[in-house]
Amino acid sequence: MFLILVVAVYIIFAYFFVDWKNWKSYYPTVQYYIICNLLYNFIFYNHSLWKYRAITIDWINHTIIDITFTLIIIPVVIMIYLRYYPKEKKQYMYIIIWIAFFTIIEYLFYKKGLFIYENGWNIFWSCVFNLILFTVIRIHYINPLRAFLVSLPIIIILLCIFHPSLAELK
Repeated sequence: MFLILVVAVYIIFAYFFVDWKNWKSYYPTVQYYIICNLLYNFIFYNHSLWKYRAITIDWINHTIIDITFTLIIIPVVIMIYLRYYPKEKKQYMYIIIWIAFFTIIEYLFYKKGLFIYENGWNIFWSCVFNLILFTVIRIHYINPLRAFLVSLPIIIILLCIFHPSLAELK
């Protein structure tokens, strides 16, 4: 039930705040996020750093929740984030607000038992990840090649810190 409520809220956000006339300009960046997230879920299948947990309906598991976030909620977030991104001085504050919002929401989900940390991940790492996420999303929107070049060392560093063993890979 909670997942349906969250999806409904983001559909309302999408209706009011997404610039649907220019959705094609956001599409490559949304795809970039989706590919990266699905790749993370594939690589860390047996060694997840976090997982979602439903508390109302048993059959709603991490996979269902993550696919919902990946294909519905985060694309809406990305399109809103990019649409209202300031062109001048307040860019850093804008990013900080989004990082704080996402980190606080995650912390509230964690406190409710809807978000579980595993294998050394915690709220600090989520905050760092949100900083990387919102920075790289903007970089990708402006210059996809640069985003890939920035992402590669970040992925390598995160793999070194939170590496799954070879036995844990499929």
